[in-house]
Amino acid sequence: MTLARTRSVSLVGVDGFVVDVEAAITSGVPGLHLVGLPDTALSEARDRVRAAIFNSGEDWPNRHVTVSLFPASMPKKGATFDLAIAIALLGAAEVIPPRSGAEMVLIGELGLDGRIRPAQGVLPAVLAAANRGYRTVVVPRANAEEAELVPDTKVVPANTLRGLLCLLRDEPPPFEEDEEAPPAPPKGFGLRQQDISPDLDLADVRGQAEARRALEISAAGGHHLFFAGPPGCGKTMLAERLPTLMPPLEPEVALEVTTIHSIAGTLRPGQPLITQPPFYAPHHTASRASMVGGGSGRVLQPGAVSLAHRGILFLDEAPEFIAGTLDALRQPLEEGEVRISRIEGIAYFPARFTLVLAANPCPCAAAKQIDCACAPGVRRKYASRLSGPLLDRIDLKLELTPASRAELRYDLEFAESSKVVAERVMLARERTMRRLAGTPWRSNSEVPGPELRRRFTPPQDAMHGADEALHRGTLSARGLDRVLRVAWTIADLAGHDEPGPDDVGGALTLWSAGRQ
Repeated sequence: MTLARTRSVSLVGVDGFVVDVEAAITSGVPGLHLVGLPDTALSEARDRVRAAIFNSGEDWPNRHVTVSLFPASMPKKGATFDLAIAIALLGAAEVIPPRSGAEMVLIGELGLDGRIRPAQGVLPAVLAAANRGYRTVVVPRANAEEAELVPDTKVVPANTLRGLLCLLRDEPPPFEEDEEAPPAPPKGFGLRQQDISPDLDLADVRGQAEARRALEISAAGGHHLFFAGPPGCGKTMLAERLPTLMPPLEPEVALEVTTIHSIAGTLRPGQPLITQPPFYAPHHTASRASMVGGGSGRVLQPGAVSLAHRGILFLDEAPEFIAGTLDALRQPLEEGEVRISRIEGIAYFPARFTLVLAANPCPCAAAKQIDCACAPGVRRKYASRLSGPLLDRIDLKLELTPASRAELRYDLEFAESSKVVAERVMLARERTMRRLAGTPWRSNSEVPGPELRRRFTPPQDAMHGADEALHRGTLSARGLDRVLRVAWTIADLAGHDEPGPDDVGGALTLWSAGRQ
């Protein structure tokens, strides 16, 4: 019996585990038998691998071949095991040295012509291999740039099975290997990142000084934001300029964000690393699965809340979204991650994003209240589509009114540019990071409520207004936590060592204003 072994990676959410791929050639009825809980796409590997080997100029062993995927008790999904299966099988057949692929991790789907096709999720797969101590990975050439983001890892890009076999035999590469262009990476099945024009500037917004201030606070502390007001008052315009106030992603955060987009297949060619906070604005017809992730296919896909991780999720016309879709946001807003349960296990996707909601006061969306034909009951019913528990998780709420003629004409000299505001945001974030040094939190919005009350409680004289609101019942315990987080952000923007009465009062006003 001839035995050869190599390795690949299986993904569950953003986590991966290394799979040993063993091939044994024995006497018996000729054929390839795949064991180890493969799904349908993986079971079809026998046909893809057979054709790819023939079209690479190699012979198929006319004997009984068993390919085992270990650990056998873990379900394996997808076609990215093709390359590992082919190399293990050819090693067992002694077409290549049996141990030539033993210390490698191989990731890639094979075409019938022997090409190695690009795959989704290469970055988290390489990260999982590196965490297990494997330092050499073979990936499709089209995925090489994202794989090279993992430090201390040797990435071997491959375009065809024939070229990889030449490499393992220490032979010169075939001529056609250098001439073939790598195929384009696959596109994701879910939402794609919305492009924000570099020409957008906060100074474009006329009037709405309070809303511009709320954007600054949101960018500095990662606070969720709700704008309510008639059409044309600037809700969408303001939301689209929030990314211009946010600093670039830190290296470790950028890698985490890129990992999610690698799984979704939404990485842009030539831009393997996402360095700017993502901005997503799904349509109001978006389903619950497209929002939080999931799907019934072979691979669980991250939803909009995960694709917006460390960035912004903007829901325009929020009351028009399906109620179940909106309520599904409550758990990721609280916990910063999504858990998708399936019969074979639970997949986790990070989902720590800044939520921005925008809503009209009524279904008719009249530009002026005097022109509104909606009855009071209709307006109340429309506003109630945003549930109280959801609004209770929003830190900043504003009721916007159309800018006056004077503001439209003379606000130019008072409106600050995004560059000026972004500098203040950066300074405030640096103060926050110094205060939170040694903790797992990066921004004020992430500090848990018990820690806020235990370690970051403002002075007693600053809490008078919040205590009164608690006593009257207009402020909930969860609302108090959010007021304290915003108060710390306002203090950081002002350069205060701790929140004062004005900081807490301003946070309380922004939390309670615009409540439906």
